[in-house]
Amino acid sequence: MKSLLTNARTVVVKVGSSLVTNEGRGLDQTAIAAWADQIARLQHHGRKVVLVSSGAVAEGMQRLGWARRPTAVNELQAAAAVGQMGLVQMYESCFARHKLHTAQVLLTHDDLADRKRYLNARSTLRTLLDLNVIPIINENDTVVTDEIRFGDNDTLGSLVANLIEADALVILTDQQGLYSADPRKDPTATLIQHATAGDAELEKMAGGAGSAVGTGGMLTKILAAKRAARSGAHTVIASGREQDVLVRLSAGDVIGSHLHAPEMKTAARKQWLADHLQVRGRLTLDGGAAKALKDDGKSLLPIGVTAVSGDFERGELVACLDPHGREIARGLVNYTAVETGRILKKSSGEIEQILGYVDEPELIHRDNLVLL
Repeated sequence: MKSLLTNARTVVVKVGSSLVTNEGRGLDQTAIAAWADQIARLQHHGRKVVLVSSGAVAEGMQRLGWARRPTAVNELQAAAAVGQMGLVQMYESCFARHKLHTAQVLLTHDDLADRKRYLNARSTLRTLLDLNVIPIINENDTVVTDEIRFGDNDTLGSLVANLIEADALVILTDQQGLYSADPRKDPTATLIQHATAGDAELEKMAGGAGSAVGTGGMLTKILAAKRAARSGAHTVIASGREQDVLVRLSAGDVIGSHLHAPEMKTAARKQWLADHLQVRGRLTLDGGAAKALKDDGKSLLPIGVTAVSGDFERGELVACLDPHGREIARGLVNYTAVETGRILKKSSGEIEQILGYVDEPELIHRDNLVLL
């Protein structure tokens, strides 16, 4: 079996902080130059490449002389702002040797949650690729309000893959790939070369629900592969220290772990619903409603909802749970949390009598709902 990158025309490459900064010791110019060389070779052969790079905080700490990673959000943001300068300068100089232009693109989840900004970001990235420019993407750590966490750029990489409908996502890490157990603790751990993205067993194995075993931070990468698969993108998790890893993968070599995307892919707007919006509440469904959503492609009616939680407004995203508490869908709700609480278990014909008005007969219309 050949590499999943063999026929990929558009590729998102995510490089981890430990690789970019040589385990936090400062930007690794040799490694960055090597990736630039490989991406230039891919470009020469007609591939389009987007680079998602971590490393701004670590580089900022190095420049500021900080030995320990700060915990205060404002200090993390300051480090990111300082480090981003060096990160972009390094990439710009390395790609310039190959007469390639680069573009800095800083994104937040808010950018992708707003439909208009999401479409603008997609248009910009596609235009840059058409111009043979290499977009260098990072999370805009200087303005995010949540704590900056390791692994965030795995998620960002998958969302970018969805955004531009890439053929493949390559996550370069300091491990050889995905193992059956943590190889640092279990000598019997074996490398998983091929699997299906979204397989629940992978999440359990990597420290997800139902598992007490973690495999060296691989869970975020497995979840990223699951997200990327929604737009049809395959994912490869491989070592960034492997010689010519990107070129060899593109030539067909099977390196690291290849997570195949299922044949069916989710429509672009429903990918946005599934991954780019924040869940504001939860609706628990009875068995009949859960079946109607999953098996029959129906809209969600208030009569099938048994419980509501959260504080959401009309038009916000809510999760739909089956009677066992498993999330089976997400969608844009037509009524507020308070209103939903008043009409749950009621027929659509009773909405006007209860609320004094009726906006829609459905709690969530099937056009605004995506199955998970």
